[in-house]
Amino acid sequence: MKPDIAPRSKSPRAAVFASVAGWSFDLFDLFLLLYVAGPISKNIFPSTSPTLGIAAVFGSFAVTVVMRPAGAAIFGELADRKGRKATMVLVMSGVGLTTAAMGLVPPHATIGVLAPILFLALRIAQGLFVGGVTATTHTLGTESIGPRWRGLMSGLIGAGGAGLGSALASLAYIVVAALFPGPAFDQWGWRVLFFCGLLSALLSLFVLRKVDESPEFQGKRQAPVPFRELLRGRGKKILALNIAVAAGGGAQYYLTSGYLPTLLSEVVGVPAAQRGTVLLVSSVVVVVAAIGAGELSERLGRRRTMLGFGLCNLVALPVLTWGIAAAGGGRGTVVALLCVVMVMLSNGAYSPLMIFLNERYPTGLRARGTAVSWNLGFMLGGLMPTLVSLLSPELADVPSRLAMFLVGATVVFVLAVLASPETRGALDREREARAAVADDVTPA
Repeated sequence: MKPDIAPRSKSPRAAVFASVAGWSFDLFDLFLLLYVAGPISKNIFPSTSPTLGIAAVFGSFAVTVVMRPAGAAIFGELADRKGRKATMVLVMSGVGLTTAAMGLVPPHATIGVLAPILFLALRIAQGLFVGGVTATTHTLGTESIGPRWRGLMSGLIGAGGAGLGSALASLAYIVVAALFPGPAFDQWGWRVLFFCGLLSALLSLFVLRKVDESPEFQGKRQAPVPFRELLRGRGKKILALNIAVAAGGGAQYYLTSGYLPTLLSEVVGVPAAQRGTVLLVSSVVVVVAAIGAGELSERLGRRRTMLGFGLCNLVALPVLTWGIAAAGGGRGTVVALLCVVMVMLSNGAYSPLMIFLNERYPTGLRARGTAVSWNLGFMLGGLMPTLVSLLSPELADVPSRLAMFLVGATVVFVLAVLASPETRGALDREREARAAVADDVTPA
């Protein structure tokens, strides 16, 4: 009897919605800090130097990013042993509750040094949970649908979720800043933004009640693969290449979409209102571009699609960076168009990454392999904007440093993809092999 090589979840739409919304809300929670750095530096990290206070806030952001690989390993292990659904409920609740708790930390004026200690402890916990989110959102959605839609889902969840999370953070900031204008925002408004993190906790209830376990996980016939298989033999080489692909793709994201607010405000001088519009439109464009690039990978293959974007970006991203800087704040339409093209290309490059990582690992190791590769790669890529700033003596030097780092990151991305195999169809081949083994051991 020929095995069914494409089982689907009983609730594929719910699984896809949970994966997209989960990743969006968790990036929303993670990046809220960037919108309230000023008030937090005054309330939690007071200093005689305003820049030192801001540096402490961004240091707490870095702590969260650094903790993500550890969370990926811990909760990825749980997802590979106990299931994607149960782990998603746990990590979504954890992210939402730790984010909301940040809004409850008393100010430094009330509890002294305990204020930054409590805040940093919550950031560490949030980083662990966010790392675990990728073990579930980055597997449940693609494992719950038919093979025809896996590339599209990769773009929608991975890169599209990032765009949605950024757009949600922008909208939440606009609304809360309007409700708590001026000094009220510094006193209470920033806390309300953190309370919005409870949306993640509410989503976990939706997952608990409406989402089925991944059919890939339900149907597996082997014991969980030991974690050490990631780190030895052939697994070590696969992990190294996967991290390199993720780091190159992540750096393209952080050096374009991630650095764009700073580039537009500090270097180009785009007015605040116009800047907000450009960033919001760019976030929406990212979603569309990510879906398109993911779908393209289903037609052309993961490897060919990532190579195509990577080779194009070697030239296009540095040129676009120079173009945005040269246009200046007075040519808003030109800057907006260049920004849109930039985010389309940079986010399109890594849109197939999530399904590519899924297809590199067997079901019993997939949550850990995907989450650890993704988080280590994006952690390394996330360091690039800091290096750009440190190596730019003056603001006028930023565009040239950005261009150089973009070329370097894209070269790493292209070389790592070249050294990797095509993966499209690997999930189906694994299922066929598993079913064949099951038929062989079934009594006649």
